Amino acid sequence: MHTLTKERFRYGKGITLIDDSGKEYLDGVSGTFNLSLGYNHPHVVAKVQEQVGNLAHMSSSFTEPYVEEVLDHLIQYAPNGIDAGWMRDITGSTANECAVKLAQKYTGATDIISLHLSHHGQTQFATGISGNAFRRKNFPNSTAANSLHVPAPYCYRCPFNSSPDKCGHHCIDAISDAIEYASSGSVACMIIEPILGNGGNIIPPPGYFKRLRQLCDEQGMILIADEVQTGIGRTGYMFASELFDIQPDIITLAKGLGGIGVPVAAVLMQSRLDVLEKHEHSFTSGSNLISVTAAKSTLEVVTEPGFMEAVRSKGDLLGSLLTEMADKHDCIGEARGVGLMWGLEIVDEDDAPDAVKSNGIIDRAFEEQQLILRGSRYGYGNVVKVRPSLTATEDEIVEIVKRLDAVLSTLH
Repeated sequence: MHTLTKERFRYGKGITLIDDSGKEYLDGVSGTFNLSLGYNHPHVVAKVQEQVGNLAHMSSSFTEPYVEEVLDHLIQYAPNGIDAGWMRDITGSTANECAVKLAQKYTGATDIISLHLSHHGQTQFATGISGNAFRRKNFPNSTAANSLHVPAPYCYRCPFNSSPDKCGHHCIDAISDAIEYASSGSVACMIIEPILGNGGNIIPPPGYFKRLRQLCDEQGMILIADEVQTGIGRTGYMFASELFDIQPDIITLAKGLGGIGVPVAAVLMQSRLDVLEKHEHSFTSGSNLISVTAAKSTLEVVTEPGFMEAVRSKGDLLGSLLTEMADKHDCIGEARGVGLMWGLEIVDEDDAPDAVKSNGIIDRAFEEQQLILRGSRYGYGNVVKVRPSLTATEDEIVEIVKRLDAVLSTLH
């Protein structure tokens, strides 16, 4: 895995971090993908500062009017009849737990289906339903007995040796097989990231989500879209569920909802699924006023006329530049993404995954180009992620790719 920096950063401005000596580093990945509006967006900063001065926290019993404002705003853009919400979390991990609780209580069923390479959080339960064994091996309680993992729709490395032009959606058939042969016979839900972020920026093929929706309807399963990474404009749309026509029953949000990195999460659902009592899922800091204010002011920014159109335009620019770069460098097997959420598949001379080279690229980008990037699967993966904040300028996007290209050009 790539090394950690010992630099001490003092300031953040736009998409730039500045250390003690005044050296500037360009952040190409929005912190941990949670700085949707960069480090110091003036509107969000002003609103949060004002709220801290007035009232930072009170019992969630008293914050409902503030929470409802945020949920009402989110629901305006929600797909598939989603018309209710829950905001008692500050992290995507527990938001996903909430979504599973909703599905289990509503259906009366138990099992949860998720994908290989998926990432749904850091709590023991969220780790248990995520698709990487290395994150569970030292923690026996993080293995969920009622969790089923099925192959991811990873077209570049299709587990069924298929190809996009001959795709038979065998990955959907594998879900049916898991229900039939590996489940308890009582399946509550399927949880899926529209783009598998930590797994390697994996985008399912056309038709996948339509088939998945049909399967969920046939089996009586709740479909949960984990939009912790894709939500709030990352793909150029408020929800990736809209872009890919996923038609989920539940959407989970966090990360980018806080705009400048303020922790906040939300769970949106069809009102028929709004079945939890407050005591069944609630946290001390959930719906605190700082988080709620950050979410409200972030939504005010991203829903301004032309904002999403600009993200899509900048995403087209980023995609074209990265695709050109992939054609230029043999170590890039594929550039894939949408909006401002891209990844580069790093390969060796035999087209095998090369995690060592991927981590080396990230380290050298930081050390030699003052460019901050991140890798997939906590450094165990071979994908270099490029995800600048939604407020990045076109010039900054060009500069990110220029610096990355400089690193790749020196590889042997």
